[in-house]
Amino acid sequence: MKSATITFHNFHMPLPELVYQRLKSAAKKQRKPATQLAKQALEQWLDEQEQLVLHEEIASYAAAMAGTADDLDEFLEAASVEHLAEAETT
Repeated sequence: MKSATITFHNFHMPLPELVYQRLKSAAKKQRKPATQLAKQALEQWLDEQEQLVLHEEIASYAAAMAGTADDLDEFLEAASVEHLAEAETT
């Protein structure tokens, strides 16, 4: 079985002195290469951006569908209200 080949690319990013010093300090404290910390931070930021876009797309769809036939199912809505009312009394 062949293993997948991962291609890497270098990316040059000039950093302001303060950011550079903070990165170097964090790397030293964690005993990890600064490039590894920078890569992790960038990946986390990209994940957050993807989540934000997905959230915005869902919210936009929900707003556009509000009050239409694609809105919340009436039976499901009634069951939810009933469930919440029962939960308040217990």
